[in-house]
Amino acid sequence: MSETICVGTISGAFGVHGEVRIKSFTADPQAIADYTPLTTKDGSRTFDTLQITRSLKNGFAARITGIGTKEEADALKGTQLFVPRDVLPNLPDDEYYHTDLMGLEVVDTGGNPLGTVHSVLNHGASDLLELKVPGQSKTVLLPFTLAAVPTVDLASGRIVADPPDGLFE
Repeated sequence: MSETICVGTISGAFGVHGEVRIKSFTADPQAIADYTPLTTKDGSRTFDTLQITRSLKNGFAARITGIGTKEEADALKGTQLFVPRDVLPNLPDDEYYHTDLMGLEVVDTGGNPLGTVHSVLNHGASDLLELKVPGQSKTVLLPFTLAAVPTVDLASGRIVADPPDGLFE
């Protein structure tokens, strides 16, 4: 498990007074402001405050520490925002941070390897695990439901799946 978790990204400037567009990856999108200070992935830059100023389509406009001009805000486009894992709430047993699932081995109920988790996607209905299939260039999208994924064992780094018929053909 990683020591920091990405909770959002800066998607560019908003207006001419140094506000930025923020995409939040937290369960409650506005809660990103509660997890300050936020850092860049390499830790080279820290943002001590993040104040949400308004809601936008697909995110928020916000003011962050040290950014006062449109040019400074534009320079941060694409910057991912991280927080230490220990400031995030503990999750119930049946919930997981996406970062914890990345790279886990996925096996079927008979123990046969199906692939490894490449990413976790959500297009509205529910989460999907994108699996890299061994020996193939294609990926497979496995529904991340209790029926299709009955067991997630973070300690052993493995997921047991019961995929729908025909998914791996």
